Amino acid sequence: MTERDDATEDVIERRVTAERDEEFVVFHIGMRINAFWKVHRWLPLLLLAPRLVRELLGDTESGLLESRTVVGPGIRNVAFVQYWESFDALRAYAHDGDRLHVPAWQKYYENGTKEDPAVGIWHETYLVDADGYETVYNNMPAQGLAACDGTEVVPATDGRETAADRLERAGEADTSVDAVSDTEQ
Repeated sequence: MTERDDATEDVIERRVTAERDEEFVVFHIGMRINAFWKVHRWLPLLLLAPRLVRELLGDTESGLLESRTVVGPGIRNVAFVQYWESFDALRAYAHDGDRLHVPAWQKYYENGTKEDPAVGIWHETYLVDADGYETVYNNMPAQGLAACDGTEVVPATDGRETAADRLERAGEADTSVDAVSDTEQ
């Protein structure tokens, strides 16, 4: 995966979906500034986060498939939505003492930031089966799962028109009208 300039990406001028034959991991990680006046607590984290992502983007063997920055709600919250080839790859990076993450993690715990509520950090990890998701993109540049290496972007036609169609095609769920009608009444 390479770092891209989103402003120059080509828009796919049609409705498409992303298909992937392998399991993958969706990892959300972020921070929330709770006390703006404690700049010494949150600014180092804010400046470090992009360096960690650049380190991963520069290493095709890291297992990171895609990363997007999300700001909001408001200016207090900054997060990354990442797609990884496996949980093992994510865990290997998180615990690799030769990479930027471990020293940053140790410094966070050692300098008192962990105990100071001036800044909060969080993450969520989702393990996704190859048939346990659906996507659609309309007049968009490739992003999210569609931008990941190993993902095929195909027209959202021929049995891929709706979310139910895409999930049924993947074999994930019974999406027939009878199966959902009782819960929707």
